[in-house]
Amino acid sequence: MNAQSNVTPDASRDSPAAIMSPATKTRSFSWSVRRELWENRSLYIAPLAVACVLLIGSLVSAFYYGHRIVDIMGPVLNLDPARRDAELAKPYDMAAILLIMSSFLVAVFYCLDALYGERRDRSILFWKSLPVSDLTTVLSKASIPLVVLPLVVFAVILATHFIMLLIATVALTAHGLDASALWTRVLRLDGMVVLLYGLAVNSLWYAPIYGWLLLVSAWARRATFLWAVLPPLALCVVEAIAFHTWHFASLLKYRLTGGFAEAFDVTTAHRGVPQAGLEQLDPLKFLGSPSLWTGLAVAAAFLGGAIWLRRRGEPI
Repeated sequence: MNAQSNVTPDASRDSPAAIMSPATKTRSFSWSVRRELWENRSLYIAPLAVACVLLIGSLVSAFYYGHRIVDIMGPVLNLDPARRDAELAKPYDMAAILLIMSSFLVAVFYCLDALYGERRDRSILFWKSLPVSDLTTVLSKASIPLVVLPLVVFAVILATHFIMLLIATVALTAHGLDASALWTRVLRLDGMVVLLYGLAVNSLWYAPIYGWLLLVSAWARRATFLWAVLPPLALCVVEAIAFHTWHFASLLKYRLTGGFAEAFDVTTAHRGVPQAGLEQLDPLKFLGSPSLWTGLAVAAAFLGGAIWLRRRGEPI
C-alpha cells in the first residue's frame, strides 16, 4: 500500500499549468495579453476613432474660422506667460480628457465581455485545454484596463497633440503669428509626466470597478451590464428607503470622481483640470490614502472570485 500511495499522482500538482516554470508562466502571461489585444481590436480602434474626430474638429476650427485666428490668438499670445499657457493648453487638455473618458468606457465594456464572451461563444473549452491557468487568464484580462489601455491612450494623446500642433502651426503661420509659444507650452516633459501620472492614478483608483465588472462577467449568464449596474443601484435605493441615508451612493460617487482630489493638489489646478506642472502632483497623499488601499483590497477580492468562477465556468 505504501508503494501504491507513493506513485499516486497529485492531479493539482501535475496539471500542465501547475508544473510550468516561472519563465514559462511569464511567457504564458505575455501571450495571454497579446491574445486579448488580437481579439479585442476596439481597445485601440476606439481611442483612435475619438482622436480622428478631435483632429477633424481641430482642422475645421483652424481653417474654417481662419479669418478670426488673429483676433483670437493675437491677444492670447500677448498675455503674461502664466495666463497665456493656460489659454493655449485648453484645447489640448480637453482632447486629453475626452480620450481618457472614452478609454474608461472601452475598459468598462471590455471587462463586462472579457469572461462572459468566452462562455457565450464556447471558446472557453478550447482555452481550458491549453496549459494556461485560470489565474493567468484572469490576470491577463485585468491587466488590459489597468496597464495596457492607459499606455495605449497615453500614446494616442501624444500623437493627437502633435498633429493638433501641426494644424495650429500652419494656421498661425499663415496669418503671420509665431507658433513657438504653442509648441513650448504643449510639448513639455513635465506635462507628459503629469499625463502619465494621471493615467496611473485612474488605473489604481478604478481597480475595484474593473474587478467588479470582471466578477460579473465570470458569473452572469446574460445581460452583464444590467447585473453590473442594478445591484449597486438597488443597494442605494434600499438604504434610502430603510435608513433615509445615501452613504453607499456617496461611496460610489467618491470612487468615480474622488481620485483627482487624492492625487493632485487641487489648489494649483485650473478649473479642475490638471495643468502641466509637477508642483500639482501629490503622490504621497495618494499612496497614503486608505481609500486607495481599501479599493485595491476589494479589487483583489473581486479578481479572486472571478478566478474561482472561471475555474468552474462552463459554456452558456
